Amino acid sequence: MLFYVMAILVIVMDQLSKYLIRANIHMNETFTLWGIQLTHIENSGMAGGLFQGYAWLFGVLAVVFVICVLYFRRTGEMKGALIDCSFGFLVGGAIGNGIDRLLFGQVTDFIIRSGGILNLADHAIEIGGLLLIIYVVVRWWKSKH
Repeated sequence: MLFYVMAILVIVMDQLSKYLIRANIHMNETFTLWGIQLTHIENSGMAGGLFQGYAWLFGVLAVVFVICVLYFRRTGEMKGALIDCSFGFLVGGAIGNGIDRLLFGQVTDFIIRSGGILNLADHAIEIGGLLLIIYVVVRWWKSKH
């Protein structure tokens, strides 16, 4: 259940934030909200603006990724709250960006951070990846002791 709650929460927050940005902020407009600098851009490629124009491909890869995660969850090899949260963040982020890529042909980014401009789905994927690394390390550590 935790997996689904996390994934749905990420998707809703991501899509709502992107909708609000697209509806209220002009392209390339920069503003500050609660001390966070935001700029509205549209990215038809992947992180860092690489491979522009291939949004459809990354959208399809997001679908494949989600199917793989659902398969791993079904096999039951990976269990527990930590991996459920990790997969929830990863799947929610993949679906959030996948929706943009498949419906609009580009992803709405707006959170300025060193290294680029991201969105909530990107941050969710980073958190999910970090939780996955922690899960793997803890699992390895437990198997050795």
